[in-house]
Amino acid sequence: MGKATGFIEYTRSLPILADAKSRVQNWDEFHAHLPVDDLKKQGARCMNCGIPFCHTGTILDGATTGCPLNNLIPEWNDLVYRGQWHEAYKRLALTNNFPEFTGRVCPAPCESSCVLGINEEPVNIKEIEVSIIDTAFAEGWLSPNPPEIRNGKKVAVIGSGPAGLACADELNKHGFSVTVFERDDRIGGLLMYGIPNMKLDKKLVERRAKLLADEGIEFKTNVKVGEDITAEELKKDFDAIVLACGSTVPRDLPIEGRESKDVHFAMEFLLKNTKSLLDSKFSDNDFINVKGKNIIVIGGGDTGTDCVATSLRHGCKSITQFELLPKPIEKVHTHESWLAKVRTFQIDYGQEEAKAIFGNDPREYCILSKRFVIDEKGNLQGVETVEVEWQDGKLNEIAETEKVWAAEKVFLAMGFIGAERAKLFNDLGVEITSRGTIAINENKQTNVENIFAAGDCERGQSLVVWAIADGRKAAKGVEEFLSK
Repeated sequence: MGKATGFIEYTRSLPILADAKSRVQNWDEFHAHLPVDDLKKQGARCMNCGIPFCHTGTILDGATTGCPLNNLIPEWNDLVYRGQWHEAYKRLALTNNFPEFTGRVCPAPCESSCVLGINEEPVNIKEIEVSIIDTAFAEGWLSPNPPEIRNGKKVAVIGSGPAGLACADELNKHGFSVTVFERDDRIGGLLMYGIPNMKLDKKLVERRAKLLADEGIEFKTNVKVGEDITAEELKKDFDAIVLACGSTVPRDLPIEGRESKDVHFAMEFLLKNTKSLLDSKFSDNDFINVKGKNIIVIGGGDTGTDCVATSLRHGCKSITQFELLPKPIEKVHTHESWLAKVRTFQIDYGQEEAKAIFGNDPREYCILSKRFVIDEKGNLQGVETVEVEWQDGKLNEIAETEKVWAAEKVFLAMGFIGAERAKLFNDLGVEITSRGTIAINENKQTNVENIFAAGDCERGQSLVVWAIADGRKAAKGVEEFLSK
């Protein structure tokens, strides 16, 4: 696809973002688009591979290889190169319900699997994807298209994150009457409250939710299923139920001083921040304010990065991010490293901003937190740590490397360990695995035949793109079950 010699003639290019120092002065989304001519060149770099691994969507050696949605990437790369944007959108919409989300927040395993990446930078697939969908909205190609006929079957979807929304969208398209229950005050789940506004503008989530509602999906917010509506009521009122309630139990750090009120889970920080921003632009003061404070973030993933970036925008005094693992190696484009499950060094937007403000990357590697230092009133004073080394996969502390880092707030961003053991699960009778996830079969069906599960609550903590894929598969499972 694309231009036969495009990968030779053109190099990978990225949008020029706002200066890091200037963008931390606001909460606006920092994403920018490439000019159309540059996008065409990026599409031209697609090589017409014999086997395009970019859309395989498989797990190889424990890591995602290619797009879990099996996006028709070579096809819409070629169409963008040829300037056929509407056709590109139609191809993209066949497999991805919400490319405006994945094009912004997905870590792009498609690019890691690009054959061009064997010996140089891969095709800029993610930028092409988000440009296609943003163009589609701008041109008015998306409008409410409710099904002409309803089949008389009713489905309840519990949770309005990417898995729940994708499942609801697919079921609605096939004539099911779908009701989505959300315990928060806004639709979107992780997309709304788990990802900061500068990374994903909440107007985009609201726009998609409105489109889905206009197509006939009923949304009910501020509803705690299992309390406000019982399992028995769900069973009585709906032909099938889909659990898409996420993996929301955070991994804790039970060390001395953990009881301090100044040690927070990352999601508490991010949720309160976004809600206060949307509700009042922070005038309600109902958020965790870190202005002028020394901040430590424990955890080196995307959520940790979001905590770094959020703290910077509030004007923290300093920011440090602890990683337990060693510093990753630099990326090398070779056949041996292609598709390999190897962590490579990257500077994400939060670290870039911290470096611009404070002069250095905030991450400290091979750091083990031993104790939260608190005063007699429970106020956090610092974090005591020790350096560690890894030998044969085992962690060993290094003698005489103890250190106390000043900190008035700590955010724990060490991932999630499963779905909440909600009373609802017991009432519905669904089985839970030893991993704390909902047990399912290959069709996303639980041990209760008319109850299905999709996304992180059955997969475990994963990517938005996997959640969408799981939601689509659960919808197919529901359709097959109710069509018997």
